[in-house]
Amino acid sequence: MPAQVPPVTDERDGLVAYLDQQRDAFAAAAYGLTEPQIRLAPTAGTLTMGGLVKHVATCEQGWMDRVEAAPEPPARDGRPAKERAAAYGSDFVLTDEDTLESLLARLSEVGDHTRRVLRTADLDAPVPVPRDAPWFPRDVDAWSVRWVVLHLIEELARHAGHADIIRESIDGATMYELVAGREGWPETPWLKPWRPKAPARP
Repeated sequence: MPAQVPPVTDERDGLVAYLDQQRDAFAAAAYGLTEPQIRLAPTAGTLTMGGLVKHVATCEQGWMDRVEAAPEPPARDGRPAKERAAAYGSDFVLTDEDTLESLLARLSEVGDHTRRVLRTADLDAPVPVPRDAPWFPRDVDAWSVRWVVLHLIEELARHAGHADIIRESIDGATMYELVAGREGWPETPWLKPWRPKAPARP
């Protein structure tokens, strides 16, 4: 992930590029973490690095499902309402099978899918507003694909900020140090690329 989004050629290219940048921030924030560390909730809340990666992949896939189905709503979830309510928030919860590698691979797959969808999607096409949660407006029938992409950029950026705080709370690493280590930037007097600490000698 470069420190800045590269130059863009048009609106579509810019939307995709900024979405890619925010998505990649999770791989940078998680860079070098161990499997136990992605399960830590080091702040006052319950968020974990692994849970954030899992959630944003689920969130982005859900919005792209809506874009692909537009102007119709996506296929209805056939589970009973009580079961759907009980599952709310489960995409933040890691299972025993979840690993950092599998979570980042899933996020990458979702990104590939998003880029394919947005390559040809009409940015002005209407996307029906969901009616299954109290935070969705009742006085709006549809958003545009453009709105959906901007919303996704905002959603990922918000959670990327959470990821930054969680990572710094785990081991003190900050984003530019992590990106520098991941990208192999040269060390400067004011920026030292992050590297794993050598294990303490017995």
